[in-house]
Amino acid sequence: MKYALYVLSSVKKIPYRTFFKLFGEFLAFLSLYAHKQAVRWFIVFEKNKNTLVHIFIMKRGRYNRPFLHVAALMVLGIGIIIAPFLADTYPLFIGRSPIEFASPSEEQSIQVDADVFQTSVSQKPRDKTETYTVQKGDTLSTIAQKFSISVDTIKWANNLTGDNLTVGDTLKILSVTGIIHKVSKGDSVYTIAKKYDTHPQAIVDFPFNEFANPETFSLVEGQTLVVPDGVKPEEKPVFKRQVYIAQGPVSVSAAGFTWPLRGLISQFAAWYHMALDITAPIGSPIVAGQNGTVIKALSGAWDGGYGTNIEIANSEGYSTLYAHLSGLNVGVGDEVTAGQTVIGWVGVTGRTTGSHLHFEIRRNGVLVNPLSYLQ
Repeated sequence: MKYALYVLSSVKKIPYRTFFKLFGEFLAFLSLYAHKQAVRWFIVFEKNKNTLVHIFIMKRGRYNRPFLHVAALMVLGIGIIIAPFLADTYPLFIGRSPIEFASPSEEQSIQVDADVFQTSVSQKPRDKTETYTVQKGDTLSTIAQKFSISVDTIKWANNLTGDNLTVGDTLKILSVTGIIHKVSKGDSVYTIAKKYDTHPQAIVDFPFNEFANPETFSLVEGQTLVVPDGVKPEEKPVFKRQVYIAQGPVSVSAAGFTWPLRGLISQFAAWYHMALDITAPIGSPIVAGQNGTVIKALSGAWDGGYGTNIEIANSEGYSTLYAHLSGLNVGVGDEVTAGQTVIGWVGVTGRTTGSHLHFEIRRNGVLVNPLSYLQ
């Protein structure tokens, strides 16, 4: 390389042909050198890749808060930097108070309800297992009711054999009714669901369960999973899970809805899954759950995990959504009749662990419990 540089520095003393030949050799050498350095770097990266991936998968939740804080500071900094340029570009905003700028004209009027100033406190979903200290007067039943979980869930999480509690005792409180499972080598959502007598789709749908690959639901040894509605294996001989069958299609209810499919209900509505899952063989026909017009018909799409899905709406503010279909029988704009029009067939598209229909009802765009409208 030093020789090549020396020759280049003496370019006036050699013919052009010789110069270009030497320059080509220099470029070839530079390319070879860069290639060797890249190969060496990739070898080092490959040796440490698995360790890095394992760390990021197991610890990524720990960095959510710092990441959000840093991102917020960056956005704030960018806003401060560009504020003077915006002020120069849009002088309309300068010299006007917020009240003046927001004031309506004389012809406009604003009407509000009497309860406009009332604050509605929403219940924040609990994403982690909490620790609760037993207070005077507490029982397993009152604690379970306070946290909206079952008594058995508290017993299983704390290895309790009886109902006696002592003031000052600390209890692990899960975020939902069910059980916690630590992943062992060879575990999958299917084997875990079978062990705890529940459906694998419930494990997948719980929003705070993480997977190494969200599409294949692969797990990392040592991680913990929440198993909603899971039953402790030792309790299975005495614990008999009730089986519910969707009796559809049947006559339309007073609310204007009917069961879109007949099958076993594998998952009921919950704060993290405001819908019904009805299991049935692939290809089973699905009928419209309400009278209305098809406003969405997506085929072969992921669509946030819904896969192939259909949405039907009516003029009264209600809509129904049918997800994970294998095919569609209607299109956007088609009019359908509750309990009669076949809109599609059961499938396994989207984020699903098996063939079933994911059925939602919305009222003015807000998800509601379908059972309230089907009974």
